[in-house]
Amino acid sequence: MKLRGRFLMLAGIGLSATISVTGCGSEPTQTALPAGSTVVALGDSLTYGYGANPKTAYPTVLAELSKWNVVNAGVNGDTSADVLTRVNEITEQNPDLVLLGVGGNDVLQRISPDTTRANIIATIDTLQSNNIDVVLIAEPYFSTSALFGKVSDNPLYEDIAETEGIPLYSDGWSTVLSDDALKSDKIHANAAGYRQFAEGLHGYLKEEGWVH
Repeated sequence: MKLRGRFLMLAGIGLSATISVTGCGSEPTQTALPAGSTVVALGDSLTYGYGANPKTAYPTVLAELSKWNVVNAGVNGDTSADVLTRVNEITEQNPDLVLLGVGGNDVLQRISPDTTRANIIATIDTLQSNNIDVVLIAEPYFSTSALFGKVSDNPLYEDIAETEGIPLYSDGWSTVLSDDALKSDKIHANAAGYRQFAEGLHGYLKEEGWVH
């Protein structure tokens, strides 16, 4: 049973969407991926690891922690539309899981939230139609004021996760990018920040059951 079916089943027996999406206080709902499984981190500069050595990017750190083969498919400057144009390349790799994090550049470029939402959903639907599981990663809402203080997740991601019935890893980037000690500039992490993000994501994936 794929992710969509699992989440619909959980909703049908009355478990809250919050528990299903965040995994807090819930039993693992996924089958663990063995060492060597192919996982694609699909996204923008936060995935690529801009602002630090590529060897310290979160996909590289996650690979060390999980023992998976984590492919870094992050491209600096990519918008949700750019990622959508690349999604067929990802399906051809037939990964066991895709970690999807994109949308921050859409906000910076003042792209309509409806357009961003449609592009992310289309990317998710393409992956799922190829029997590829997806975890959505929330990115911060980079308002002008947020660039100089604490940032928070764009609410768009929670809406998409609930609509699509997929897991959402929230607050990871917002926590890192609210701490000057973890940033290389106003909107990117440094090596320590990418490691903290990877460790948090690894913990979430372990709670959900993907990691032993």
